[in-house]
Amino acid sequence: MPETAIRDLTDEDFNDVIEGSKVPILVDFWANWCTPCKTLLPVLEELIEEYGDTISIAKINVDDAPKTAGQYKIMSIPTLILFKDGKVFEQAVGMRPKSFLKRWLKAAL
Repeated sequence: MPETAIRDLTDEDFNDVIEGSKVPILVDFWANWCTPCKTLLPVLEELIEEYGDTISIAKINVDDAPKTAGQYKIMSIPTLILFKDGKVFEQAVGMRPKSFLKRWLKAAL
């Protein structure tokens, strides 16, 4: 079921959530000490409000989820990965503007 709030993922539930999502899911790989990651959060909150249940947005702390960060070869944060039908649809490293993310989401819908 789509989320209307940003969901926190872990190594334990990541694959189940991605594979089970019926809508595109944007995942933010982040860490507490990452200033650009903190700057990105309000943008993600705006997107989840705008898109409602047509998408999901989640975040995963790379310090707490090393298995998943390694699986996706996360070398820099923030890294954003958009999944569609359980597979990587788009991926970008670094802070991205809202307009960029809206283009991604539109393409995935």
